[in-house]
Amino acid sequence: MKNAEKKNFQKKVYEIYKKNKRDFPWRKTRNPYRILVSEFMLQQTQTGTVVKKYSKFLKKFPTVKSLARAPLGDVLLLWQGLGYNRRAVRLRNAAQMIEKEFGGRIPKDEEKLTTLPGIGKGTAGAIRAFAFNEPSVFVETNIRRVFLFEFFKRKREVKDKDIIPLVQETLDIRNPREWYGALMDYGSLLGKKEKNPNHKSAHYARQSKFKGSHREFRGEVLKSGLSLRSWDPSEIAKSLGRDRASVNKVLRELREEGFLE
Repeated sequence: MKNAEKKNFQKKVYEIYKKNKRDFPWRKTRNPYRILVSEFMLQQTQTGTVVKKYSKFLKKFPTVKSLARAPLGDVLLLWQGLGYNRRAVRLRNAAQMIEKEFGGRIPKDEEKLTTLPGIGKGTAGAIRAFAFNEPSVFVETNIRRVFLFEFFKRKREVKDKDIIPLVQETLDIRNPREWYGALMDYGSLLGKKEKNPNHKSAHYARQSKFKGSHREFRGEVLKSGLSLRSWDPSEIAKSLGRDRASVNKVLRELREEGFLE
């Protein structure tokens, strides 16, 4: 990519950002723990839903230590409404590992970050950029959308490995934190278009139907048990109007997967 092309792209993204910048509480902090919480919540959940839970979660669990020491049931109860409850389990497990392995300090290094439960290269890159202003290179749904729209207009089945070099080449290394925020806000705007650019991604897949699924039933059983403060299958079955055998089967699954202590 020629330097002029890079500069024009950066200018365009920042101009769009100036007019359409979104205001989120996690953008007002550089506290690594608060960024960590936001990144876990933002995995597969819309920003509007996260905003409603973020401050409440941090008020209840303000530090790594408080989250690491919290009963899992308390964490899961506060997580209700965000979906994908496994993230809450992994977040709490990550906090425990941070306490044990890193002296309560969230590491800046990507290799160390990716040893934590629930953190892959994408989440590690986001934490490094937003908490430490490190020039990390990563792709998430909004960033992917921008590069597909700008650089792959006539291509389909585009892989992230084809996008990553462009993300690296166009990165504002002086202020990666602001740059990634700008990219994400531009990508969010593109997501509102009739033709979502992410359809051209080789990694695009429609989410499986949730209503009436086993995943929905698992969530109902978990929520009921947390609300009742009881994992008695008869009590949960009665509260849900379901049969005891099916509830008991789900409870066995949840116990095996580490949701129940």
